[in-house]
Amino acid sequence: MTDLPTSRIDLKAVLHSSAPTVAKDDHSEGMSYLHSVPRRMVTLYLPLSIIVVILIFPFYWMGLTAIKPDEQLLDLDKYNPFWTWNPTFKHFYKLLFESHYPMWLWNTMYVAVCATILSIIASVLAAYAIVRLRYKGANLVGGLIFLAYLVPPSILFIPLATVVFQYGLFDSPMALILTYPTILIPFSTWLLMGYFKTIPFELEECALIDGASRWQILIKIVLPLAIPGLISAFIFCFTLCWNEFIYALTFLQSTSNKTVPVAIVNEFVDGDIYRWGSLMAGALAGSLPLVILYAFFVEHYVSAMTGAVKE
Repeated sequence: MTDLPTSRIDLKAVLHSSAPTVAKDDHSEGMSYLHSVPRRMVTLYLPLSIIVVILIFPFYWMGLTAIKPDEQLLDLDKYNPFWTWNPTFKHFYKLLFESHYPMWLWNTMYVAVCATILSIIASVLAAYAIVRLRYKGANLVGGLIFLAYLVPPSILFIPLATVVFQYGLFDSPMALILTYPTILIPFSTWLLMGYFKTIPFELEECALIDGASRWQILIKIVLPLAIPGLISAFIFCFTLCWNEFIYALTFLQSTSNKTVPVAIVNEFVDGDIYRWGSLMAGALAGSLPLVILYAFFVEHYVSAMTGAVKE
């Protein structure tokens, strides 16, 4: 009778002493594939190298084409297509000093900033009203707003062109500033809705008890806490405005009013003759503002997108 408790105690001791060892062994066994150099090369470095090459090669080709002389662009049999020993900045000089590219760049920046600001203001008000103001059908309204984002812009530009022409905004940057929010607000509203839901509602309840209005709560409490979400929505809207092509091609006609994506295609393509050096130089110079923007704010963009997707 005295051996039974002792055996139970010994069994428990054995189990407790062996559990960490088993867990440790399982952990080391699961990560052992990284200890072998050949396996690490095959499972980690090789896939990463392939992905990096695939992602960087288009930018490398664009930059290489922008600095190649014209004769090397046309004769790929005589010259190495993947390298040049005689780089030239003739295409950049022609782009900046012999064309309206600075004006096109200014038009693109002006339209993108103005349309983005309008879209962010409207999206903040819409998202806060849907998430925080309790009324019947709020979830349905939020879903319908997101579904509006799924409508292709290629369908909307035809009726919008009629409206723009009737209001006398044709061939004016204001036409793009007023029409771009139709494709920016739905997604931005959905993104900010997801981010506003991560902000504790108790903060707003305390402010309401202290006598703060909804406007004061939005300005002084919600927006400071939602800065990463606002940055993410701004980056999305700004990028979409900067690269948009269909609306800019339809609503703008004068050379001095065009934006970069439309202008470099229209001005550097003569029939079936493509001036590839100027085209790639314009595309490379036009992509630098977006590269700088993403380089500084990519962490806020990812964090806000993650919060929105979770919600």
